[in-house]
Amino acid sequence: MTISIWRYSHLALAVSSFILLTLAAVTGVILAFQPVAEKLQPYRADNINQITLAQSIPVLRKMYPGISQLTVDANHFVQVKGSDAQGKKLLAFIDPQNGAILGTPGKKSDFFEWVTALHRSLFLHETGRFFIGLTAFLLLLITISGTALIIQRQRGLKRFFTRIARDNFAQYYHVVLGRWSLIPIFIIALSGTYLSLARFGLIGTPEKSPKIDFAAIRMKPLKNASDFDVFKQTKLSEVESIEFPFSEDAEDYYTLKLKIGEVAVNQVTGDILSEVKYPTAVLLTNLSLNLHTGRASGIWAIILAVASANILFFIYSGFAITWKRLSNRTKNKYKANESRFVILVGSENGSTFGFAKTVQKQLLKAGERSIIVELDRYTVFPEAEHFLILTATYGLGDAPTNARRFTDLLQQHPQPKAIKYAVLGFGSHAYPDFCKFAFEVNYLLSQQAWAKPLIDIHTVNDKSPDDFALWAEAWSQQAGIKLDVTTQANPVKHRDMQQLTVTTINHTNDTNGVFTVTLKPKRKVIVTSGDLLAIYPTGDYHERLYSIGIINEEIHLSVRLYPGGLGSGFLHSLKAGNIINARIVNNSHFYFPVKAPEVIMISNGTGIAPFLGMINQNIQKKPCHLYCGFRDSSSYQLYQNLLEESHADGKLSKLHTAFSREDPKQYVGHLLATDTDLIADVLNNDGVVMICGSLSMQKDVMELLETVCQTKTDNDLSFYQSHDRIRSDCY
Repeated sequence: MTISIWRYSHLALAVSSFILLTLAAVTGVILAFQPVAEKLQPYRADNINQITLAQSIPVLRKMYPGISQLTVDANHFVQVKGSDAQGKKLLAFIDPQNGAILGTPGKKSDFFEWVTALHRSLFLHETGRFFIGLTAFLLLLITISGTALIIQRQRGLKRFFTRIARDNFAQYYHVVLGRWSLIPIFIIALSGTYLSLARFGLIGTPEKSPKIDFAAIRMKPLKNASDFDVFKQTKLSEVESIEFPFSEDAEDYYTLKLKIGEVAVNQVTGDILSEVKYPTAVLLTNLSLNLHTGRASGIWAIILAVASANILFFIYSGFAITWKRLSNRTKNKYKANESRFVILVGSENGSTFGFAKTVQKQLLKAGERSIIVELDRYTVFPEAEHFLILTATYGLGDAPTNARRFTDLLQQHPQPKAIKYAVLGFGSHAYPDFCKFAFEVNYLLSQQAWAKPLIDIHTVNDKSPDDFALWAEAWSQQAGIKLDVTTQANPVKHRDMQQLTVTTINHTNDTNGVFTVTLKPKRKVIVTSGDLLAIYPTGDYHERLYSIGIINEEIHLSVRLYPGGLGSGFLHSLKAGNIINARIVNNSHFYFPVKAPEVIMISNGTGIAPFLGMINQNIQKKPCHLYCGFRDSSSYQLYQNLLEESHADGKLSKLHTAFSREDPKQYVGHLLATDTDLIADVLNNDGVVMICGSLSMQKDVMELLETVCQTKTDNDLSFYQSHDRIRSDCY
C-alpha cells in the first residue's frame, strides 16, 4: 500500500468525522475530570485489597441488621443500603472494617450528567449512540493510518521515536504529539468502538444469573459468616456488589457479584449454591468502560484528558497542514508549451514549493518565462531550455507523494532538444537517507541524451537559507541570470547572543590551511564539547556554524581557510583580544557518550575540535580511539602536544593519524580499513562511533562502516544510527 493511500485515507477520515470528533473530544476532556473529582472525596476505604468478606460482613450485619446491599465502586467507595439498628433508612459510604459512616452519597452533578448524555448520544438516544460509535471507529482508523504515516516518515518502526526534522509548527507538533498520544488515543478509540458494538448487541454479552437447586439447600451445619470459606477467600477489592438475604430462612442467600462472575452463598452453612463465570465479552466490556472513562485511576483519567485535548490540536494542525499544501498550488503566468524555465517540484508537505516560488519570482523579475510543475505532471516542454528540479525525499529514500510517477514519465516523455538541468535536494541529516531521491533524480537525468548538467547536484539541510543561497549563486554564475534569494529566505533571528574574547589564534604556514581559534565567554555560559558556535560575519542572517571543543572553560575551534570564505575569512582575520558576538547552539546528540564502554572518534582537521574537548573530559579514562586525517604534519602540529599529553594521561587510548599530502599518502579511511575488527568489536559491545568533519569524508567513512556492519556485526548500519551508536556531525 502506497504512502498516498495512507495519506488520503487519513485526510478523508479526518474530514468526514471532524465535527463529531471535535464534540466528542471537548466533552471527553470535561468528563475526564469527573473521576478525578470523585476520587478527591473523603470516602475511600483503605486496604480493601487485604480486607476479606469474612472480616467485613459480620461487622456490617451487626451494626446494620437491615442491610440489603453493599457496593464497591471504582473509587474504592464502599456503599451500603438498607436500614440501621433503629430501623431508619440507610444509604451511606462506610468503613468496611468497623462500619463507621464516612458520608452519604450526594446528588450527581447536573453538569456532568448533561455532558455525559451529549458525549454518549448527542441527546438523540439510539441514533446519537450510533453516530458516536461510528466516530469512535473512524478515530480508530485515523489512528492506524496516522501511525502508518509516522512509520513511513521515520524510515521504519525502529526509528519511530527518533528526532524529526522541524518543518513548521503544525507539521512538527502533529507528529511529535501524535507519537506520544498514540497509545491513549488508540485505547480511547478501540474501547469506544467496542462499547458501541456491545451496546447494539453486535458483541454478545450474555449475563447468566446463578441457578439454585433449592431442594439441595442444607440447613446444617450452622456457621458464622466469618467462618465461610468463600468469604475468607474473597477480598473486598474483588467485589462489585453483594445482595444480602431478606430473612434468616435458608432459602434466602447471599448473591456476590464479583468482577469475574456471580456466586450464590448459603447464609446458614456458607455452601456455594451456584457459581457463574462471566464470559470474555462481559469482562472486555467492563475493561473497555474502565479504560474509556478513567474511572479506575485518576492518573489514567488525566492522561485521557490530555489525549482528548491533543485530538483537538490534531484537528487544527491537520487542517493547517492541508491548507498549506493547497495554498502552495501555483497559478502559473505562462503555459507549459511556452516556458523557457521549468521548475519541477517534489514535495511531501508543501514546504519545497516555497523555495520554488522564490526561484520563480526571481526569474519572472528577470523577464524570463517560467513555470512550476509537480514532478508527477512531467511532460514534454517544447520551449524549455532549463530544468530546475527541487525535490524532497520521503520514507526510506522514497519519492514524495507528488513525484512517485516521475521515473516512468521521464522515460515516456523525452524532450525534443537539449536542456540544461540542475537538481537541488531538500532533506535533513537527522535521517540516514539524506536527499536520496534527489540523487536518484540526478542520476536518471544524467542517463538522458537530451539532458546536460548545468551544475553539480546540491542539497539543503533542514531548510538552511545558506544552503539554498549557495545553490542559487552557483546556478546564477552558470546560467547568467541573477537569483537574489537571500532576501527571500527566512532570516535567522539573533537570539541568546554571547560576547566572546579571542584569547589565541594559531596558523599554519599553508595560506589555505587549518588554523585554530580559542575564545573565552565574557560571562558564564552553558556549553559542552559537541555544541555548535554560530557566528554572523556580516552582522545579518548570514550564519556560519562551527563545532566546539571545551578545554579549561575556553571554546576551541578548528577551521580551514577557504578563499573567499565568509566565515573562515572572518575568523582568520581575528587577533588576540578581539571581541565577537556569537551564539551557542545546543547539539546534544553529539555529546560524549559517558555510558558507552568504548568510543571511536573519526575526524579530519576541521572536525577535530569537539573531540579534543571530549578527550579532555574523559576523566574516567574509558577506552577512546582517535582516527584523524590532515593534509600534512604542519596541520597536525596545532594539536600534537594536546593529543600526546592526553595519550600519556590515559584519556586517549590510541591515536591514528593520516596525511594526504605527505608520503605515504593516506586518508582517514585507509586507517579505518586496517582496523575493521576493532570497529566491529566496539559496535557489537555497545560502544559508540563518532564522526565529525566534511561530508565527503563522512561519505567514505559511512561506506566503510556499512561494509563492516554487513560483514562483521549483528545489525545493519541504520540500526546503529537510530540507536545513537553511530553519531555524526558533518558539513
